[in-house]
Amino acid sequence: MLQFQPPGFGQKVINTSLGFMVYYTQTTEPWLIAKTENLPPLVFLHNFGGGASAYEWSKVYPAFAATYQVLAPDLIGWGESTHPVREYQINDYLTTIAEFIRHTCRPPVTVVASSLTAGLIIRLAIAHPFLFQGLFLVCPSGFDDFGQGVGRRLPLQVINTPLLDNLIYTLGAENELAVRNFLQSFLFAKPERVSEEMVQAYLASAQQPNAKFAALAFLRGDLYFDLSLYIQQLTIPTVIFWGEEAQFTSVKLGQRLIKLNSSAIRHFHIIPGAGVLPHLEKPEVVIGLLQQYLHGNT
Repeated sequence: MLQFQPPGFGQKVINTSLGFMVYYTQTTEPWLIAKTENLPPLVFLHNFGGGASAYEWSKVYPAFAATYQVLAPDLIGWGESTHPVREYQINDYLTTIAEFIRHTCRPPVTVVASSLTAGLIIRLAIAHPFLFQGLFLVCPSGFDDFGQGVGRRLPLQVINTPLLDNLIYTLGAENELAVRNFLQSFLFAKPERVSEEMVQAYLASAQQPNAKFAALAFLRGDLYFDLSLYIQQLTIPTVIFWGEEAQFTSVKLGQRLIKLNSSAIRHFHIIPGAGVLPHLEKPEVVIGLLQQYLHGNT
């Protein structure tokens, strides 16, 4: 949502095979816009889940606006990007993320991504390694890793029941109380760190027309996969950050995954006192870690 973007960041749009994709980048002062397009691109990709959008990274990417061309899209079906009425599948995101990179950047690019999206980026980097220079991933997972599903909290017969699916989305994502509870109880380690702005940003995204279709696809597990079957094939230099108190995807899961590919995964950092979104909960820590690696001080 544009109203929740940091100063100097505006909205642009590209077309993909599934419709338009909105993204946020430097457009006004204090950034030198004439210079921005000549800077190396740094792409920030948000997680899935009710109310998700590029806002998730908005406390981090201004720190890189002087030295990188920041590109932070709302993925298809989320935020202010188009919301096709469809049964979303993994390939929808592999395709449109690749299209986004090709339309907005000169590959190879550096990508920062979180959770299930980070897992999808690993798959995309395996299929199209020429698109990527480096990956910085927060709690990457396929949500069905090592054959252990972690994300689905409701029976499929309930989620797929007509009218009930609308009720589930309305009660679980489209009202302020539910959004606040979701952030405080599931995404953050410390509920007091959830601000009113965060609640309103997630709520605004969740209330977009047809937003339920992507969210329900995620809830059903249509987008889940076993990342352990892919991660061994990754060749792009990768750094992983993990919130120590992340729910759904624990630190132990991250430690199992990195053991499968110690050559590509160069570093693994546990962030104390943070949940699955340390970049929103403790942005100053994530900024510091990213700066350390982007400046080559490894």
